[in-house]
Amino acid sequence: MYSILRSSWLIIAIFAAAFLAPVAKASPQHPNVVLAIAEDEYHAKETLPEFAKSELEGRLGFHCTILQSDSKTDLQGTEALKNADLLIMFMRRRTLPEAQLKAFKDYFDSGRPVVALRTSCHAFQNWLDFDKIVLGCNYNNHYTPRGKLQIEQSPAASGQPILKGVPKTFSSTSSLYKVLPLAPTCQALLTGTWEDKPPEPVAWTNHYKGGRVFFTSLGDPDDFHQPAFRTLLTNGVLWALGRDTK
Repeated sequence: MYSILRSSWLIIAIFAAAFLAPVAKASPQHPNVVLAIAEDEYHAKETLPEFAKSELEGRLGFHCTILQSDSKTDLQGTEALKNADLLIMFMRRRTLPEAQLKAFKDYFDSGRPVVALRTSCHAFQNWLDFDKIVLGCNYNNHYTPRGKLQIEQSPAASGQPILKGVPKTFSSTSSLYKVLPLAPTCQALLTGTWEDKPPEPVAWTNHYKGGRVFFTSLGDPDDFHQPAFRTLLTNGVLWALGRDTK
């Protein structure tokens, strides 16, 4: 009887140890992506949800939550950032309440990845240094939006996974942003030229608080119809999450 009881307790102890042992946290197979859309120039509330549904949810199987507002002083749902694995931003000149802005700052300070598009380099009117601090650039307006922007890969970025499948040269209807100088922590991926104006980077990577940051100043509605841009953005998302580009 003693040997039977002893064996029973041994089995229980083994099972308890198995269940109570710490388990390594694996990266989620279906990451939670929060898309913050708050701008009034580039139809982002139409283009970005379509991209999310087609590419992120449909092709990659990600779970997407969209926060969208036409208000310049309110963006409901920022509590979703607490459980986000990735933040994608397309925002412009918002003066958010303190609690909402803090939700963004807490996310950035947590070292989680960020993908930001176009006007997001001037996303917050009550945090004007966001472009310098998180994105690593110095936004200073843009050139006249007419004609076509000519884009080419930066030679120093050869082999960068975000550029996989992206043509070495292509064009865009987006106006050219003035963003120089970039921080030393940035790597320029694409450079744009317009007429006789000096070239400016139009896509780059950065790191903030250990988190990967990808930014592109492209994002005109027509860009979302271009395979080159869609590939670039998809690759930027995968790189930010630390995943292999397709």
